[in-house]
Amino acid sequence: MEDTSWKKPKKHICAALLAHVDAGKTTLSESLLYLTGSIRKLGRVDHKDAFLDTHALERARGITIFSRQAVFSTGDLEVTLLDTPGHVDFSTEMERTLAVLDYGILVISGAEGVQGHTLTLWKLLARHKIPTFLFVNKMDQPGANREELQKELQRRLDDNCIDFTGDGDLEAFLEALAMCEEGLLERYLETGKVEKADIVRLIGERKIFPCYYGSALKLTGVEHFLQGFAKYTKAPVYPEEFGAKVFKIARDEQGGRLTYLKVTGGVLHVKDSLTGCEREDPNARWEEKVNQLRMYSGAKFETISAAYPGTVCAVTGLTKTWPGQGLGREASERASQLQPVLTCQLYLPKECDVHQTLKKLRQLEEEDPQLRILWDEASGEIRLHLMGEVQIEVLKALILERFGFVVEFGPGSIVYKETLAEPVVGVGHFEPLRHYAEVHLLMEP
Repeated sequence: MEDTSWKKPKKHICAALLAHVDAGKTTLSESLLYLTGSIRKLGRVDHKDAFLDTHALERARGITIFSRQAVFSTGDLEVTLLDTPGHVDFSTEMERTLAVLDYGILVISGAEGVQGHTLTLWKLLARHKIPTFLFVNKMDQPGANREELQKELQRRLDDNCIDFTGDGDLEAFLEALAMCEEGLLERYLETGKVEKADIVRLIGERKIFPCYYGSALKLTGVEHFLQGFAKYTKAPVYPEEFGAKVFKIARDEQGGRLTYLKVTGGVLHVKDSLTGCEREDPNARWEEKVNQLRMYSGAKFETISAAYPGTVCAVTGLTKTWPGQGLGREASERASQLQPVLTCQLYLPKECDVHQTLKKLRQLEEEDPQLRILWDEASGEIRLHLMGEVQIEVLKALILERFGFVVEFGPGSIVYKETLAEPVVGVGHFEPLRHYAEVHLLMEP
């Protein structure tokens, strides 16, 4: 008999928490899971027991390094929640999750306001056309002024960031909503009403960005945000033809390779065969069988027999997949907006065989393609592309933990790139041996 226990309810949403580091993103995830009954006890980053920071490195440093998922339900809404890194050194891990999101939840520190990395996240959400809710956290801290913060959000992010807290002037709130679209404004002037369906539609079209205020640590404003998120989101409609997006490659505790993907059409069953192209050679095709489907929540997982549209799960048995790959009807995405800024030489212990070690290091490159591990046979150098010093320290610890040897990194040099600021035309004249040529060359950014 077919397992129907994981068929989706009326509304299933895949959403991610994104933030500048220390905005309280992981604390908000704890609050959401606690209030919906998914966890019984509130964990804390500073207590090193946060539900989604499961790796020892994350707990030791108090930051999210690896994206994790949890599932919670409220009413007829089921949410697959992805908690992503906020530290800029691990922002490529965050960016990979954007391909599978239905909605983004941008967390902003009320004490700090819009920070540098917040703007980067905002641009990435816009580039991927992801409808976005905002939760302004840490409103219990000194200096957090709601009116000033709301003005800053509208000035630095978008005019259509609207306060959805619900304790202000209702007429002013409805008027602010109506001003976001000409057709809606006309209907509002005629009826004096703004329908819920219009709000849902405009949020989905990125014409309205609901803003909520509170303190995740003290559970203030989180319940109201949860109610608003359940009320004003809409589940995607998926086609019957199979499709899936791969967004992450990882290893389990036994070293088994995991392919994290979102099913975007049809149904994926255990023992189904999947086909795809090689990362380095789009013309080379592979076919492999699904051994196991795992639904993760924090560090634990349940096995399921089928993954229905909207499901985010980990698949075992696949060895050729890569982040950004599309399966079935889905096209692959290769371009990444965030690029490493440093290149560093990696020094191995003398007893390590270089070629065997390179094979092991390729596992890390599979999980984070932006590392771009390069081997120069002439000089005998191994070089990596990196985002910063914190990533270097984490890589050292990760290599020791996984492979059992200590590595060192040389001083980093900047990965230098430049481009034209504007289009320019160059003209060249050539007259060798009585022959004449003229070249007009147009170069653009």
